[in-house]
Amino acid sequence: MRLGVLDVGSNTVHLQVFDAHPGARPSPSTSHKVELRLTEYLDDQNNINSEGIKALRDAIRGAVETAKSAGTEELLPFATSALRESKNGSEIIKEINDEFEIDLQVLSGEDEARLTFLAARRWFGWSSGRLIVIDIGGGSLEIASGVDEAPDAATSIPLGAGRLTKAFLTGDPYSEKSIMKLREHIESQLDSVLQTKAHHESRDRAIATSKTLRTLARLCGDWFDSDGRTIKLDSIRKISPKLAEMTLEQRAKLPGVSPNRARQIVAGAFVTESVMRNLDIDKLEMCPWALREGVILKFIDWQLR
Repeated sequence: MRLGVLDVGSNTVHLQVFDAHPGARPSPSTSHKVELRLTEYLDDQNNINSEGIKALRDAIRGAVETAKSAGTEELLPFATSALRESKNGSEIIKEINDEFEIDLQVLSGEDEARLTFLAARRWFGWSSGRLIVIDIGGGSLEIASGVDEAPDAATSIPLGAGRLTKAFLTGDPYSEKSIMKLREHIESQLDSVLQTKAHHESRDRAIATSKTLRTLARLCGDWFDSDGRTIKLDSIRKISPKLAEMTLEQRAKLPGVSPNRARQIVAGAFVTESVMRNLDIDKLEMCPWALREGVILKFIDWQLR
C-alpha cells in the first residue's frame, strides 16, 4: 500500500510517501518539503495573515500534486501547533479541505506525543524497556514515557524552537538580555508541568526525535568527538552558549544547519539542555522515526482491526 503523510507543521509543510504493509517496516520513497514558518505570519490577534494563508495553500497544492503523481493510494494529512493554536486555524483548514478535497485534521499536542512515542517504541523494540521520548518542534515540545506502545504519560508544552525564537530572541548575535528572558521562560514552563508529569520518573532509555534534536546531535558529534547520534548533557551545556554567541550567518555555515534552522537552533538548544537537566537525563539517543512514522503505524494498525 502506498501511503502519503502530509505534515503541516509550524516550520514546514512536508509530504512523505511510504510503501507500507502490515508486519513490514514502512519504506519511505517520495518526499516533498516546503519551509514555511507559519508562526511568522501570525498577526497581533493570533490570526494567520493573508500572505501566510496563500503560502500555505501553495505549499499544500504542491504536496497534493506530488502525492498524486507518486501514485499515493491514501493521503493522511494532519496539522500541528501553528494551525491548532491560531485564531483562524479552523476556518483555514475548512477552506483547504474544500479546495483540495482532502481531510486535514488537527492533532492535539498529546496526540503528537503519543504517536511519536509509538514510532520510537516500534523502532527500539520491547527490549528497550521504559522509554522517555522528547520531541522539539517549531511550536511545541512533546514528552511521553511508558513501557508499552501507548505511553503512560504524554504532554505537550508551548516550547517549540520557532515560537520561542519569535517571542524572545532579538539582535544578531542574540542579546544577553533576550537569552536570559528565554531561559527564565523555559524554566518556568517546565517547572509547572514536569512536577506532575514525568519529573524524576525512572526510565531505561531516553530518546530524541525531530530535526532540531538531530541537528544538535550532529553538532555535539562535530564539536565533542561523539558519534553524532546522541546528545550528552555535558555537551549541550557547552553548545548552547556557543551557539548563542554566533551570528545568524555563522550558524548557517555550520554543517547540517539550514538558514531556517540557524534562526531557531539556539532556542532549541536551551530547551534541550533544560529538559535534560530537569529530568535528570544524561544522554539522549536519536530515533530516525518520529511523528510521521507514528501516523503511518497507527493507520496500519487501524486497518488490521
